Amino acid sequence: MTTSTSAGSGIDIPGTKSHFIDADQGHGRLRYLTGGNGAPLVLLHTVRTQAEHFRHLIPLVQQRYTVYALDLPGMGHSEIVPGAAYDETAMRAAVTRLVTQLDLRDVTLLGESMGAVLALTTAADLPDRVRRVVAVNAYDYAGGIARSSLLARLIITGVISPGAGPLLARLEPKPVMRAILTGGLVDPAALREDYLDELLSVGRYPGYSTVARAVYRNLPGLIAARARYPEVTAPIHLVYGEQDWSRTSDRQANRQLLPGAEFTQVPDAGHFISLERPDVPARLLDSVA
Repeated sequence: MTTSTSAGSGIDIPGTKSHFIDADQGHGRLRYLTGGNGAPLVLLHTVRTQAEHFRHLIPLVQQRYTVYALDLPGMGHSEIVPGAAYDETAMRAAVTRLVTQLDLRDVTLLGESMGAVLALTTAADLPDRVRRVVAVNAYDYAGGIARSSLLARLIITGVISPGAGPLLARLEPKPVMRAILTGGLVDPAALREDYLDELLSVGRYPGYSTVARAVYRNLPGLIAARARYPEVTAPIHLVYGEQDWSRTSDRQANRQLLPGAEFTQVPDAGHFISLERPDVPARLLDSVA
């Protein structure tokens, strides 16, 4: 038996509508935003965010792509299923479910952070459906969000701890959430107040804190998933913010693992490029639409 979240509509993005993929084999419903015209573009968001993470990117590309921005399992307005898994395998299965149930072909996958890893591993699973992968600030190294700031390190360490973790996961004071997210931005103004309010509102859904805690605890699985990258046969473009949480050594490791991939480093950008520099991925996408 599953428990459904409230079917909220999130932040309005002109030209898009919110839809759900029905529950399947005991898994919850998945919510996604779609709109636009052209070849399919699947957008995969970061840790602790949702489809609206791409609110500034979608209007820049929907004249050339039909966009499908997914809320990953238990996140955003997708259904929260008690006892469900939130590791890389489960999240990748959800992306595969979106692509196959909607019978999408010639797909471009663009993911940011955790979503970048999922874009790459999903492409490895669906070579006949994926046309290209744009991996933005892939979150596949130790440390991750803990490198954002001392506050982020303390909060995340507390949330995943076995003792006070569940309680801390339920506490998301707005100033703390703002501080953690702006730690991934060069320009703090890129974190809009309505988006922050939307994330906090979703975070109050029953069971959401359990999801968030499970995701944080399973982040090491994203590092292990790097082993799948060489299986990707579609063209890959690696994109990193100059001030991303990843280190030069992390970026070089992926360039060595994927010697045929294109590479772009974005000046004056941090971890959340889709929030502060959506023009960059839009330009990359337009070049191959």
